[in-house]
Amino acid sequence: MKKEFLEIGKFVGTHGVKGMVRIQPWSDNGEFLTQFKKFYLQNGKQKIELLKITPHGNVVIASVKGINTIEEAEKLRNHVLYIRRDDAALPEGRYFISEIIGSHVYDADTGALLGTLSDVSPTGANDVWHIKRDDKEYLVPAIPDVIVDVDIDTDVIKIKPLKGIFDDED
Repeated sequence: MKKEFLEIGKFVGTHGVKGMVRIQPWSDNGEFLTQFKKFYLQNGKQKIELLKITPHGNVVIASVKGINTIEEAEKLRNHVLYIRRDDAALPEGRYFISEIIGSHVYDADTGALLGTLSDVSPTGANDVWHIKRDDKEYLVPAIPDVIVDVDIDTDVIKIKPLKGIFDDED
């Protein structure tokens, strides 16, 4: 489901003594955060201005307007950082994980409801989607041979399940 505000990362610590912060980006890489001018806290309720954003390994180092000491920066620890969805320019066929969680997953060939996407686990080679149906959870590789269509406007995902995942076939 398309949301007005999307979680983009989390403040995980401070950097230096002049109020800089470390942000764990929740995107393919930290460079993604550098394209935004507006950020928010509290699910979009509070605007926050990041003055300088620099990818640094697996985190992003940033300065925050009005934060000038390590003590002030420490208060941001564990807060989630948001962007407005409309500010994100994603290529066709790309989406945020938070937009697909809760989507109904259907068999592309039969139309059968397979379950609801409950989680996504990054494995390195490809993501693995967790699909829940009743009291069972099925793990599906998010690869082009399996994922047919993802529609975030209707919360519908169509897949071609591999044999044996949803049934007892070998």
